[in-house]
Amino acid sequence: MTRLSVNINKIATIRNARGGNNPDLVKVAQDCERFGAQGITVHPRPDERHIRYQDVLDLKDVVTTEFNIEGNPDERFIELVRRVRPEQVTLVPDAPDAITSNAGWDTIRHADHLRHLITLFKADGIRVSIFVDADERMVEGAKAVGTDRIELYTEPYAVHYFENQEAAVTPFVRAAQKAKELGLGLNAGHDLSLDNLRFFAQQVPGLEEVSIGHALICDALYLGLENTIQLYLRELA
Repeated sequence: MTRLSVNINKIATIRNARGGNNPDLVKVAQDCERFGAQGITVHPRPDERHIRYQDVLDLKDVVTTEFNIEGNPDERFIELVRRVRPEQVTLVPDAPDAITSNAGWDTIRHADHLRHLITLFKADGIRVSIFVDADERMVEGAKAVGTDRIELYTEPYAVHYFENQEAAVTPFVRAAQKAKELGLGLNAGHDLSLDNLRFFAQQVPGLEEVSIGHALICDALYLGLENTIQLYLRELA
């Protein structure tokens, strides 16, 4: 079964809109785990517009499932991850002003930089995943720099899913097959939802983990958090 990691950034966005600590991010993380989530994902950005760096420290000793910290590896991010030592770090090439992640790494162009980061994190016992597009060359580049896993950037799949499911998923199937051939672990995330998740998980071989935040939290507004997590788990069963 593919594991579900819940990205709780949007919970922090709601909290930050009013100040204070409502909703309580730590409690929500604990509730997600209690409701069946197999991991918690956070994506701190330099402006701390949702997840704050202190949130990551607060979650460090609270998360009992897999803790995944994702983000652009600037100096502050690197220092934070090495201090927390989560089970997984996911390297994402976000620009500082990016609203959300919108592309994967060019693992060939940035090979030296990625290789250095991966060596650093793996020395601390942290599993490393690289956020990549569904491009077999980028998967091969990820293998060459020594990462443990890749995370496929799935927005293009979500955008084209209702037009042609088979065409939308085909590049991801090929990228997944290449990852399996090379011995890389496989994650996926971005705009996966109750509408498109089951088909993706059924078609993409070797999918170990999905990280889902925006759609899941939106669904939870109508369906409740516990019920929503159970519905997502059902799509992955």
